[in-house]
Amino acid sequence: MFHRKRDARDACGRDTSLIAQGTVIRGDVYFTGTLHLDGRIEGGVLASSDEALLTLSEHGQVDGEIRVPQAVINGHVTGNVTISARLQLAPLARIDGDLCYHTLEMAAGAQVNGRIARQAEAVPRELAAPQPAAVEVIDDAVVA
Repeated sequence: MFHRKRDARDACGRDTSLIAQGTVIRGDVYFTGTLHLDGRIEGGVLASSDEALLTLSEHGQVDGEIRVPQAVINGHVTGNVTISARLQLAPLARIDGDLCYHTLEMAAGAQVNGRIARQAEAVPRELAAPQPAAVEVIDDAVVA
């Protein structure tokens, strides 16, 4: 259920950062690649790329906003969570805040204490170009 394909892991695996259990970071964290959090962040967790992945272990905790394209959460988040692509909530996940997601996979036992909203697909806002009107030429026209 929570297993990703090996190709997806290899694509993000080149730039993996680890915040170990017992580590506390105060302030916003910006990252690319994969961020694995076993410690605690008191601030926002923000992705700097569209391929970024946050994994929050059962020991991990975030006290602040999370805005990333992909996440696997099994720890505690106090703050709003916005996931632009895919979110997996494992059995020990607990979010105390609002959740906005595109695709959600939620295991039994996971908790969301706040509002939950799905992001709709981006709708193109361009209007179609007008088609030229058909012009009819009349050869037998009489000029008065």
